Amino acid sequence: MRPDGTRVKDLPPLVAAVPYIMPKRYDAQNTITENIDSDLIKAYIREKRRLGVRLNHMAVIISAYYKAVLENPKLNYFVMNSKIYKRNHFAVSFVIMKKLADGRPSETTLKIYLEPDDTVFRVSEKIQAAIDANAATEQSNSTDRFARRMFSIPGLPKFVVWVAYHLDKHGLLPRKIIDLSPFHTSMFITNLASIKTSYIHHHCYEFGTTSVFVCMGKPVPNYMNGEYKSKIMPLGIVMDERICTGYEYAAFCNDFRKYLRQPEMLEPCFGAE
Repeated sequence: MRPDGTRVKDLPPLVAAVPYIMPKRYDAQNTITENIDSDLIKAYIREKRRLGVRLNHMAVIISAYYKAVLENPKLNYFVMNSKIYKRNHFAVSFVIMKKLADGRPSETTLKIYLEPDDTVFRVSEKIQAAIDANAATEQSNSTDRFARRMFSIPGLPKFVVWVAYHLDKHGLLPRKIIDLSPFHTSMFITNLASIKTSYIHHHCYEFGTTSVFVCMGKPVPNYMNGEYKSKIMPLGIVMDERICTGYEYAAFCNDFRKYLRQPEMLEPCFGAE
């Protein structure tokens, strides 16, 4: 048993066989582009800000994704060593940009853990808390410090990664290392819209357990018959097809779209009498 998941054994024979046919994550990558209504989400964010609650697009997208995963739990599966595992938590990795003391830009990768009762407001708080804790120019998180120490010794990075890869392959990588690693995550998301750049279809890493990568692109105008309708934000989504069937991915996408079209459903007690 791995520290981050339990092997799924009651699988149809074909589903269990696919990871052996496609042993590498890059063999099994499928990509789609989802166009979401940026104006609708922006209006929702503005409404909440008038009430004193700060939200952003990333918080809404992550919340909608997680809500859909709760209804379609196989999206939180991952493949390791040609075996399918059910993850025992839900984590989201993302990158922030900050400036060093000398003015140079620097990237830091953060990871947050979500719980089933987390609302869009709680998700936003977790994202902001992680950003605030790592935003200072002199601040570095445990992942940064580990990487800095490792790369200070010639030849050590290659050896450490080789050892970690093989320990992970056999379920022996310690939980502390898994917690440090942004590549051991349920979902990796990057916001290229924040730097006014179009979306890409970003690969899922072979190292680690990332099964889905979501890339937010710069919103663009949407015209129909020459008439402006709204701005859409393209999401480039890359998925490991081995974790579930196409039907299950389709069901997840329908739920994901539903929550993005009705973000108020991500609030606490929605629909309660």
